[in-house]
Amino acid sequence: MDATVPTLHDWAGGTAAFERLTSAFYDKVLRDPLLEPVFRSMSPDHPRHVAAFLAEVFGGPKTYSETLGGHAAMIEHHLNRHLTEAQRRRWVELLGDAADAVGLPDDPEFRSAFMAYVEWGTRLARLNSLDGATPAHEEPMPTWGWGVPGGPYLP
Repeated sequence: MDATVPTLHDWAGGTAAFERLTSAFYDKVLRDPLLEPVFRSMSPDHPRHVAAFLAEVFGGPKTYSETLGGHAAMIEHHLNRHLTEAQRRRWVELLGDAADAVGLPDDPEFRSAFMAYVEWGTRLARLNSLDGATPAHEEPMPTWGWGVPGGPYLP
């Protein structure tokens, strides 16, 4: 990638922006009748952990990989959760609403890249939550950029 092009992490405002996002998002989740049952017992650190994951995916520090187990650990958190398509869609909707509420950039280029990852990631999480899921634990941490073709696992 061209060094003059900022990462999505930097464009969003850095890790602090993702921490604001997940804080606002999980406040919404805990008031949502469809998602609250899934998250009612979450750790108080959960929003910060998800912020670290998102920050890393979008080109920020490798905090999640170095301290919280990386992509394999995120996969493990979704196993046997039996997430529904309705829950996945609501998760996407509330995250987009939280992005607006905390002032993440709303330019089309950023939002299309951001929401593309959210769609991809939530679909993967839902598949990994179903009975009999056999996720690829060895997959590296996904990396997401400005619509570069080839998928999230490219260097």
